[in-house]
Parts: sequence; structure tokens; C-alpha cells
Amino acid sequence: MTDVHTASAAHPAPGVLSRIFATGPDAAPGDGHEQVVLCHDRSTGLKAVIAIHSTALGPALGGTRFHRYDTEEEALEDALRLSRGMSYKNALAGLDLGGGKAVIIGDPAPSAEGGDKNEALLRAYGRFVESLAGRYVTACDVGTYVQDMDVVARETRFVTGRSPEYGGAGDSSVLTAFGVFQGMRASAQARWGQPTLRGRRVGVAGVGKVGHYLVGHLVADGATVVVTDVSEAAVNRVRAAHPGVEVVADTAALLGASLDVYAPCALGGALDDATVGVLGTAGTVIVCGAANNQLAHAGVEKDLADRGILYAPDYLVNSGGVIQVADEIEGFNFDRAKNKATKIFDTTLEIFTRAAADGVPPAVAADRLAEKRMREVSALRSILLPGARRS
Repeated sequence: MTDVHTASAAHPAPGVLSRIFATGPDAAPGDGHEQVVLCHDRSTGLKAVIAIHSTALGPALGGTRFHRYDTEEEALEDALRLSRGMSYKNALAGLDLGGGKAVIIGDPAPSAEGGDKNEALLRAYGRFVESLAGRYVTACDVGTYVQDMDVVARETRFVTGRSPEYGGAGDSSVLTAFGVFQGMRASAQARWGQPTLRGRRVGVAGVGKVGHYLVGHLVADGATVVVTDVSEAAVNRVRAAHPGVEVVADTAALLGASLDVYAPCALGGALDDATVGVLGTAGTVIVCGAANNQLAHAGVEKDLADRGILYAPDYLVNSGGVIQVADEIEGFNFDRAKNKATKIFDTTLEIFTRAAADGVPPAVAADRLAEKRMREVSALRSILLPGARRS
């Protein structure tokens, strides 16, 4: 990260700092972070960022993304954006948890395969998590898996999303996909009057961790499913499990495939001006997917609404995974976690109702509801409990 004292127009550090402190002219409600930690361990080569956006509702819970970023600044920006999204996600999910996120900079492949991931690096990262004394609780994200969390847990108590043999919840993608499907059912209810995708044409962009589970739910519900993925192995796995699924070459082909529903399930920024224009022209009427931070910039949510496309806010519908790993904190019970994830259907319908009543896009209605809960619950800290320090 560029030093603040030597920053110039060529280096984005001042802009990054204004985002952390929410002092910039474009600061919006919910901007600003409580704490950002830069982690560097020379012996293992670890370079990581832990961003704590808010602890208004409780300890900040969010996964660890392991990704080969082009620059350290890009990694920092990703951590800031993702951690803010976790605050809103956890709030809408009804969890007593704040929002945080971590990113590890590097190739997520194991060292034995030429990548940067190894036991020593993960354990070094775990020690940084432990140093925060419970303000941040980590879990899996893109590039990390339950086995990685088992290694991280050898150095810290504050990790969830572990493997079942260690009492964990296992793969959180299971309930992430289930929650997205509930959000899609609610979207179908709002658009067509029936909570089913039967007979509808649904395009899934990205059939990796979450997308391939989502395809299973859609096929079982009677949808016609079209998929694409940059990974041939991911596509082949879907083909083997669901031979009737149609495969197209890339996202451009998927967007033009006469879809009723578009489900972005890869990385963020999937909904930009050009993509929304194509969806509107192609007649797609619902966007509901698992990817985080789907809106490429402010204003895309209004463009979707103006084109008659119903957008189910990503951090609402993809919250099944965080519900699953949060349940693990108190001792995991899959049925209990699944019952909580089922409520994503009701919350999605509530957001659509609020949006219509207030004349705003669903993304704005979702933000308002999340911010309302954070304000109201954090205000309880003004009630002093006997023996407790006022925070």
C-alpha cells in the first residue's frame, strides 16, 4: 500500500483512506470501516488484508478470499467492498454478527502445484486472526476451503466453516445455493404469481462452488437450465449430474440465450451498463444469483428497475452460507440452519414489497432495512448491564 506521506496522483492511497474513514465527498450511508489490518509475514510470504466494517451487531463474520490480485491496492479495495457487504448480509439474515472480510494475496493453488497456499502461510494468517481477539471471525470464501479453515484453526479460536470431523458445518456452498434458490422462488412469486421456476429458462453464469448446487435445485423444480463457466471441469461436472442442461461458450452467449432469469454466480461486478442493456433487450425479467457485489457501480440498480428487470439483492439471497457457518459458532445443526435459510424467501418478498411501497429499487430497500436493524440493535448498548463495561 502506498505510504500516505508519499502519495501522489499516480497512487490511489488517499482515495482508499477516505473510503476507510468515510471522509470523501462521495461517502454514502454505510461507508467507513472500524478497522483495517494489513498482515505481512516475511517467512511465509503471507500478505493479507483483514477489513472489519462494523461490529454494531456483534463480532465481524466474513470469509477469507485467496486470490491473485494484480496490485495490493486492488486487494485492499476488494476487502473493503466485501466487508461492507457482509455487514448488510448479516443484518438482513437476522444474525447477531457484524461484517468483516479478509483477502490473502497470491495464487490459491497448493504449493505442491506451483501455487502459494501451504500450511505455514495459513497458520501465519490464523495468528493474525487470533490477534484480533474475536473482533473478526473468519470462514471460507473464493479460493479457500473447509480443509484450509481446519489449518487456520490450529492457530486461532475465531474460525468457522470447518470440516464435519472437527465439528464444523462443512461446505457452506450447500446452503448458499439453497438460499439463492429461495430468493429466486420469491422473485418468481413477485413476477409471475407462483413460487416456482417450472417452465422458465434460467441461465447460470458460473457453476463452481455454489452454481452447481443451484443447478440441481433448478432442475428438480422443472426449470430449463443454461450454464457457462470458464472451467471445463466445472461444466463437465454439471453435465454428468444433469445431462439435460444446455451449455454455452461464454457469458455473452448466455446473456443472449432468451433467458427468463439470469443468475450470476461467479465473481462480482457482473451487472454493468452493457450487461443490463443486453438483458433488457433479450427480455430477461429477473436477476437473482450467488455472486457478491454484482452491481458494478451505483445507478445500475435503477437501470435494472427502469428496464422492468426485478433484481434480488445479492447479499440477501446469498446469505445461506453465512447462516450455515454462523450456526456452527454455537454448535452446528444442519436442520436448524436450513430452517433459517428458508426464511430468505420471506425476506426477499418483504424487500420487494417495501421497494414497491417506497418507489425505490429493491437494492435500496434492502440497504435501508439492513441499516435500520444495525441502528436499532446497536442502540441497545446504551442500556448498561450490571457488571458489564459500557461500550
